[in-house]
Amino acid sequence: MEQIYTIPVNEAFDASAADRTCGCPMCALYRKLEENELDLILGASMMEPDIRIQTNKEGFCRTHYDMMFVRKNRLGMALTLESHLKELAEDLSGSLLGSLTGHPEAKPVKRIAALERSCYVCRRIEFHFQHMAETVTLLFDTDEEFVKKMTAQPYFCLPHYRLLLEKADIRLGKKKMAQFFDIISKVQKHYLDTLTEDISWFCKKFDYRYDQEPWKNSKDSVERAIKFLRSDLHGEPNKK
Repeated sequence: MEQIYTIPVNEAFDASAADRTCGCPMCALYRKLEENELDLILGASMMEPDIRIQTNKEGFCRTHYDMMFVRKNRLGMALTLESHLKELAEDLSGSLLGSLTGHPEAKPVKRIAALERSCYVCRRIEFHFQHMAETVTLLFDTDEEFVKKMTAQPYFCLPHYRLLLEKADIRLGKKKMAQFFDIISKVQKHYLDTLTEDISWFCKKFDYRYDQEPWKNSKDSVERAIKFLRSDLHGEPNKK
């Protein structure tokens, strides 16, 4: 299955290798998946009965409600919400069995708890994203050119660094795993050293003794540190 993901994975790694401001290539892949899913759910997929069944069941997390809200298709969102709210009204009403047992709140509590943990868009992204992470290790194992791309990456955010190491440990043999870890850890060390230096210089700039010194590469170091530590998944709101 990973073969169908080789093109987007290669494109993301090419882009980050060519322009280091693109950041973590896995974050870029996530954002692309997210854009595609939001386009679909407010477009071609909106009125498909099988998808409507799923969105009624799962709903959306607050992040993806907000991202849908700023897009142009407000009517599409309203239609999805109308269907979802009607089904919820039925689910949240107390059942006869609950009334008889003295726990009429059991069904609403269970339904709301499930809804709080689910999001149609998150589930769809996660399914494809896991396969993309597996594709990275597949390409590393089978494509020498991709190995070179790995060495040219600016960095991998910590959550995706962990994910790639986990996927590589499952797929790669001992020798290839050692090579994978050596390459990816060198990428991380170089970036972490640079980022730490930039953050330190940013802090120094608030000391009057450094007032006349240049900012060097530190002005956006706080933002970059956050992206490195916690990923850069959603980017700027897309007001299509």
